[in-house]
Amino acid sequence: MYIKCWGSRGSTPVSGAEYDKYGGDTTCIEIRTESEDLIIVDAGTGIRRLGNHLLREDRSVFNFIFTHSHWDHLMGFPFFKPLHKRESDIYIHRCPFPGKYIETIVTKLLRPPHFPVRYSDLKACITYKNGCPGTFSIGSVTITPISLSHPNGGCGYSFEENGRRFVFLTDNELGFIHEGGLSYDEYVEFCGGADLLFHDGEYTPSEYRESIEWGHSSYMDTLRLAFDAGVRRLGIFHLNQERTDGDVDAIVDCCNEVVAGKNVSLECFAVARDMEFYL
Repeated sequence: MYIKCWGSRGSTPVSGAEYDKYGGDTTCIEIRTESEDLIIVDAGTGIRRLGNHLLREDRSVFNFIFTHSHWDHLMGFPFFKPLHKRESDIYIHRCPFPGKYIETIVTKLLRPPHFPVRYSDLKACITYKNGCPGTFSIGSVTITPISLSHPNGGCGYSFEENGRRFVFLTDNELGFIHEGGLSYDEYVEFCGGADLLFHDGEYTPSEYRESIEWGHSSYMDTLRLAFDAGVRRLGIFHLNQERTDGDVDAIVDCCNEVVAGKNVSLECFAVARDMEFYL
């Protein structure tokens, strides 16, 4: 399994020299499977660059999975250029909720006055497939959803192939249980033994005290989850829109100081634009 981050910023895209290292695009993750399927998780602004890259590769089949419907996870979708190519076959899996929830969200994105191109004007062939709430597969990858603790709900996911597992839990508040969310212990169980975990770590502990119930975690709670779940690698995700490269580096340094003081094997980093992983 190949994983690439095209955007890890939270809430809104940012730009400027102070964001060069980690990037300013919002959430978009690319997964390539052994069966040569392509999975795209969320359509934040990072999907614009991904779409351009995939057109250069002459790719034409795409699988989409969404975590939830907040703007920063959808705002790039209309700018995914394969949508406007007749050669494109796009499969959108019914997540984070079953039924026609995702159809409704996607069609609302492409509707005047919010956007000049209508959903019905898209040239790609778009097919909706069943996904959540149960476990499902895309090619050689098995996907297991879990409810997020976040305003308006959503799903995180475990992606497993050949005994290796990537867990993606952005926009998940470990310190407060929102409607539909789960307990801390249930997230520990879900993440148990993961080879790679990306988890929301937007806030510092002091910031979190002022932001409880906003739907995001303190990076120290995220680090504790990684310890308790025994994951091998932790990527701090949903980077705060005000967090400069130097600020993010300081958070990573703090986490690694804590790791160094424990008898554990854990690699901790902040997820940056264009980071690549192989499992």
